[in-house]
Amino acid sequence: MLIAMYHGPVRGTTGKLTPMFSPEGPTLRELAVQALSSVERGYDLLAPKFDHTPFRTPDAVLDAVGTFLDLTGPYDDGLDLCCGTGAGLDVLARVCRRSVTGVDFSAGMLAVARERLPDAGPRARLVRADARALPFTSGFDLVVSLGAFGHFLPAELPGLFAGVHAALRPGGLFAFPVLAPPRPRSAAFWMLLGFDAVMRVRNAVWRPPFVMYYRALRFGQVRRELERAGFRVELYALPGFGHRADGSPRARMIAARRPAPADF
Repeated sequence: MLIAMYHGPVRGTTGKLTPMFSPEGPTLRELAVQALSSVERGYDLLAPKFDHTPFRTPDAVLDAVGTFLDLTGPYDDGLDLCCGTGAGLDVLARVCRRSVTGVDFSAGMLAVARERLPDAGPRARLVRADARALPFTSGFDLVVSLGAFGHFLPAELPGLFAGVHAALRPGGLFAFPVLAPPRPRSAAFWMLLGFDAVMRVRNAVWRPPFVMYYRALRFGQVRRELERAGFRVELYALPGFGHRADGSPRARMIAARRPAPADF
């Protein structure tokens, strides 16, 4: 996953592998080992240095999500789906009055997230589980996810969204930010296309697979699967990220609500 995103120097003046992205970040060798592992094992290995890579959810995104939830809340009980090292726990703690839960299937990521729990307060807890088989039933009125959807194949969306729907109470909200795809003439478009191509070749010739694709899921498909799972879907522009040349927002919040009985 991460190796294809590296553009810095491989070796320093001493001949040793240099850290990636920042002095505290992973080295190229560490990323190579991670990329040749399973998703779970790869993140276990990367976890201690994950927050020093560009793949941690940026503060600008966290702030935008928090602002949106402030306007639509407050909430009682919140779940951070695929919480990783827990960057979103503070956001949930701010908008949830009763409890905050982070769920992830990487023990390594949860170990780092556990260090954040004091900041989120005594109401916070962590659960190790696969997002495709959530162990919750009507336990939350808010579920958020921050940047995890590249790890799910299109065929997995029905089960994933059904699990989130079951974890929410009637009237509960499933919210996550999405960025507008880059234009075909942009360098970003070709970079992401190339990244996905490399990952497909890697998964065709190497086991276990590492599922991480930037272009596997389409917005229309995500919306259809949310609606099939029983959600009512609305879109909200995130104004802090500006607009594209055609006037469309660069970033949106998808707000998928599980209808309450009175809504029918």
